[in-house]
Amino acid sequence: MDPVIIVGAGPVGLTLALALARQEVPSMVLDEGPGKDEQRSARTVVLREDTAALVDRLAGFPVSEAGFRWAGWRSMRRKQVMREISLGAGDSGSRGAVGSGSGSVSRSGSRAAEGSRGADGSAEAEEYVSPLHIAQHALTGALREAIVHERLIKVAVNSRLDSIEQETSGVSAHTRGPNGTWWHGSYLVGCDGPRSTVRKLQDIRFPGRTAVERHAVAALRTELPWPGEALLHRMPPWRTLGPSAGEVTARPLADDAWRLDWLLPPGKDLVTPDLLMARVRETLAGWSGGSTPAYELLDTGVHTVHHRLARRWRAGRVFLAGDAAHLLGAVGTQGLDEGLRDADNLAWKLALAWHHGPHEALLDSYQVERRAVVAARLRAADHALPLLRGGGGLRSYVPGSARGHDALLTDGHLGRGPLGAPGAYATSPLAPPRAESEAPVDTAPGAPVIDVRVTAEDGSFVRLRDRLGRGVLLVVLIAPGTGVWERKHWVTAGIMPRLAAAVTALPHPAELLVAENYPGAAAHTVLLVRPDGHLVTALSGVRPADLYAAAEATLGGPAKAEATAGTA
Repeated sequence: MDPVIIVGAGPVGLTLALALARQEVPSMVLDEGPGKDEQRSARTVVLREDTAALVDRLAGFPVSEAGFRWAGWRSMRRKQVMREISLGAGDSGSRGAVGSGSGSVSRSGSRAAEGSRGADGSAEAEEYVSPLHIAQHALTGALREAIVHERLIKVAVNSRLDSIEQETSGVSAHTRGPNGTWWHGSYLVGCDGPRSTVRKLQDIRFPGRTAVERHAVAALRTELPWPGEALLHRMPPWRTLGPSAGEVTARPLADDAWRLDWLLPPGKDLVTPDLLMARVRETLAGWSGGSTPAYELLDTGVHTVHHRLARRWRAGRVFLAGDAAHLLGAVGTQGLDEGLRDADNLAWKLALAWHHGPHEALLDSYQVERRAVVAARLRAADHALPLLRGGGGLRSYVPGSARGHDALLTDGHLGRGPLGAPGAYATSPLAPPRAESEAPVDTAPGAPVIDVRVTAEDGSFVRLRDRLGRGVLLVVLIAPGTGVWERKHWVTAGIMPRLAAAVTALPHPAELLVAENYPGAAAHTVLLVRPDGHLVTALSGVRPADLYAAAEATLGGPAKAEATAGTA
């Protein structure tokens, strides 16, 4: 069977190619450029914990090593965020922390929160992992390095797409350039950015809003009073440059470098070099007690945020992903993070169709699930923008409203709440019918599972996320006490033989794992998890019929012989 054609060699396209290769699906990546990426220190990305784990799995080494090899990973902690926000905009010591960290990376690439504040201001312990920050060229470089060693991935550089033809059994793409030719594939995925040629050739509309926010950006090397902390300063008291010099964000990069973002006022006023340098000096002086510390300017730019959502993400055998399908990024939302989730969602569905023939309900679910999540994120940002940026109104009169708005913005940067938390496929067409044996756990059906330690089939202890992305379903039995005994002592005891038989009988390959505990789960709860890490259902005990029905629904229902690919 022909490979999957991936148009675009950015982080989303490369991630999709690697995810398909992990499931034994070949791909051809059409790269418009020369196969190298411009190194821009001011162009960075923020990844949530689970998408960072996805890249770790695909790149083939843990985050702890990535801190050295990728020259940019940072582990950050959410520490005293609410207390620091509540100091007030007029206090020269006030700053809302986006996250803070030690500057070192633990084995898991993350650190737990310490001493955060509850809604009533009291201290409370909170287990939380903040997002990771990395230069985009470093991320892309790491993915390119991983692809070099993949026999199932081919890359064609200097290949600009100009035509697509769909056929009954596949799709053909023509590229121009030094190696202009026709490429034949089973499916085609457009990961070719905001100006997507794939989207235009399929005549898919891309409505939305232009220039929702603009930020002046500078990457520089300096010493700040809070090493390793990422900071959000809503209303700096030093604002000699006027109201337009408000809200500044600082995020640490590798080698004592920082990325600073200043929110610009609405309009198209030119950001001159002199104005940008004045912002740099004023901000650094404000954070350093009045005198500007020594700094080395590395890169500058203006980042304009657009909000757009493609009408369709599928047209027959052609799909859209990443910026080709959606643009977002205001008030802490992260577009690339969502693009990686697109790739993770689509990869296992394309792999199943590639190996076993097209299953239209399963392929259609990609658009339904991912478009709904991104649309919800865009709606949340649109609702938040008037509160956070408009000023006046209720914010001026309701006590505590500003603090709540600050927390909303901070949570967006931290990957929490409606602006930042990973989306759940609560209304997915792949959701199984409700069963009487359903059991409550702290993860809602359709949401990403929590990463816990599990015992694999070979008896080794691994993280649950380490078993994702291989195209198989995961069945997790919650069995307290099994962690202290070797697997050979309990694998044939109790309910294990019956559960093992039920897993073997499922309509798709599945791996049986055992966990000592899972948040909110009682003993003998059985979790069914999709290949992309979203919970299908939790069942009380071994219920073979309910487990089979849930697995079948996850695959799009009973398979049907279909001669042609459908459209969304």
